[in-house]
Amino acid sequence: MTNLSVNINKIATLRNARGGNVPCVETVAVDCQRFGANGITVHPRPDERHITRADVHNLRPLVTTEFNIEGYPSEDFMQLVLSIVPEQVTLVPDAPDVLTSNAGWEVKEHYDQLCGIIGRLHDAGIRTSIFVGTDLDNIAWAAKTGTDRIELYTGPYAHDYAQGRDVAIAPYVAAAETARDLGLAINAGHDLSLDNLPYFKQRIGWLAEVSIGHQLISDALYLGLEKTIQAYLRCVAE
Repeated sequence: MTNLSVNINKIATLRNARGGNVPCVETVAVDCQRFGANGITVHPRPDERHITRADVHNLRPLVTTEFNIEGYPSEDFMQLVLSIVPEQVTLVPDAPDVLTSNAGWEVKEHYDQLCGIIGRLHDAGIRTSIFVGTDLDNIAWAAKTGTDRIELYTGPYAHDYAQGRDVAIAPYVAAAETARDLGLAINAGHDLSLDNLPYFKQRIGWLAEVSIGHQLISDALYLGLEKTIQAYLRCVAE
């Protein structure tokens, strides 16, 4: 089974654009779960331009599926997740000023840092995932850190899909096979859509989880949130 975790950052972006509490992040998280989502993902950035630290605390008792918190492991971020104890923390290498996660870790260069962070998270009973690209040597280094999972950055796959899906998927299949052989579970995320997700799942049938936000929320503007979540669930079930 491949789980669908809905990233609700864009709901917070819309709320913050106007102030107040419309749309309500907590209500949307509850509704996503009620509509069948297997988890909720948030990425609390230092500037709180979408999800805030208060949101994370407010969501914790409401997320009854799986709570996945993404972020760069600064000490402030670590204190937040260790106080919340989500089911999963996804470590991303984002600088504070980047618009969105657009590259994975160079694990060898940050090996000691990641080992220490993962050890602290494991001591708290939190599953870990490292955001990476498809380089096979980099994935081997990720396995050495002791992480439970990797999350494959699927931006290049989404970009290249229209030009030729077999070429686009090939490095991801190789990466997923390598990760599986090394004992890692595989997540995936970034620009996955109703168009390109079914083929991704078809070729990587052992995929543990996809985390989808921007595209899913955009689709919901036309289809409605419930129908959109059901459509994505069908994609990962195929």
